[in-house]
Amino acid sequence: MADLHRSTLKLIECPRDAMQGWAHFIPTAQKIDYINALLKVGFDTIDFGSFVSPKAIPQMADTHEVIRGLDTSSATKLLAIVANERGAIDAVAYDAIHYLGYPFSVSETFQQRNTQASIAESLQRVATIQNLCEKNNKQLVVYISMGFGNPYGDPYNEAIVFEWVHKLVSLGIEIISLADTVGLATADQVSSVTKYLVTALPQAEIGVHLHAKADDWKPKAAAALETGALRFDGALKGIGGCPMAGDALVGNMDTEQMIPWFREQGFLQELDMAQLQTCGRMASSIFI
Repeated sequence: MADLHRSTLKLIECPRDAMQGWAHFIPTAQKIDYINALLKVGFDTIDFGSFVSPKAIPQMADTHEVIRGLDTSSATKLLAIVANERGAIDAVAYDAIHYLGYPFSVSETFQQRNTQASIAESLQRVATIQNLCEKNNKQLVVYISMGFGNPYGDPYNEAIVFEWVHKLVSLGIEIISLADTVGLATADQVSSVTKYLVTALPQAEIGVHLHAKADDWKPKAAAALETGALRFDGALKGIGGCPMAGDALVGNMDTEQMIPWFREQGFLQELDMAQLQTCGRMASSIFI
């Protein structure tokens, strides 16, 4: 294991990713109650909503209402996903939002499906959104969608990932999260891609947003941690995944499984485990 500071691991809980593809609309008040409960656990960040077209993601149409109902007095930060400049303008208007997240795909097919833009157009969007973030005291997190391969036949290799990440970092992006959007990655692949970026870009924060089936999450998480990656996304019950990807078999890494494993290795000792259990019960009542 790399020589890591035990208190530096960041765990990002992603109720937005869990909710966005859910079959029935989750009432706004229920979203607010659930996210407010999550804010008491002690996560570094809550990925709570997205400012995107309600036609594309109907579940997130109430993000403006949700954020107005959140208790932002805790140290946990809020992250919202945006897909274009218009969404970014909406997001930066809220003082409570610390991070904006943009899904940047190295798959041309998926970038078009997810944001109705080419990869080249998305790079321009990142530059524009980064400028908005800098002017409004926000940080932009760029997710490398399909960062470990894609099912569309688009060109993929690690060199392609590295080339785009270097371009993004040259725009001033300080946080990169490698997304295994449809759960294709092997542990060896997670290790190889993440290790290169952690080593090559010491000025950047390199994290992982891994999707997996319930029985194959741990080797991927262990591979990323071994390289020195200290930013991990997850969602209670392992719910979620991208509705634009069209694969219901894989979801987010299950936070309830990840946390005990991380704690065994000295991380996340500050979390309120009783509150986490409360949130787990709430999730069971929401995602039914």
